[in-house]
Amino acid sequence: MDSLDARMERLEGRLRRWQGLTLAAFVLAGVGLGTAALRDEASPPHTGELVASRLVLKDAKGRTRASLDANRHGGAALVLNDSEGRPRALLGVGEDDSPRLRFSTAEGESLAELMVFSDEAPRLTLSKSGGAELFSVGLQVDGSSRLELADVTGRPRAILGADEEGSPGLLLVDRRGQARVELRVGSSDEASLVLEGRNGQVFRAPGVQ
Repeated sequence: MDSLDARMERLEGRLRRWQGLTLAAFVLAGVGLGTAALRDEASPPHTGELVASRLVLKDAKGRTRASLDANRHGGAALVLNDSEGRPRALLGVGEDDSPRLRFSTAEGESLAELMVFSDEAPRLTLSKSGGAELFSVGLQVDGSSRLELADVTGRPRAILGADEEGSPGLLLVDRRGQARVELRVGSSDEASLVLEGRNGQVFRAPGVQ
C-alpha cells in the first residue's frame, strides 16, 4: 500500500492541475467577453433600415405596380403603373439633380409635368395626347416669368410674361409664328401697344397712359 506521504503528494498534484484548468477557463472567458464587446462597438446599430438599389411591388397577378430605382448615373425615381403594368406616374430626380413629377397616358406620352431646373426655375406643362404642349407656365433662372398658350401643333399663340424687373408684357402670335399684337409696360411704367396687320401695316401707340 502507498504511504500517507505518497497519497498526499498525488492529491496535491491533482489540486494544482485543477487550479491551472480553472485559471485557463477564466482567462478564455475574459477574452471572449472582451472580443464580443469590441465587436458590438464596431458594428453599426440596428436601425431597421432596408438597403437596396431597386425595389419592385407586384400585385396578386404578378404585374409590376410600383418600382423604386436608383440608377448608376445618379438619378432616382418612383414609378407607379396601372393595372396593365404600364407606367402612368413618375416622381424622380434626374442625373442633373432636377426633381420632376410626371403623369402619362397608357402609351407613355406625357400629359402633365412639373419640374425644377437649377434649383430656382420651376415649370409646369400640360400636354394633349400625342405629345404637343398646350399650356406651360414657369420661372426662368434670370427671375423672369412666362405663361404660354399653344395651338394643337404645340406652337405658342399667346405669351404672357414679366421680365426680371417685373415689367409685364403680352404677345399674340398668328399660325405662322409671326407676332401680331404686343402690349407692354416698361420699367419706367411707360405703356406701349403694337398691332401688325396681314399686309405689314403697323399701328403703334407709344406713351399710352
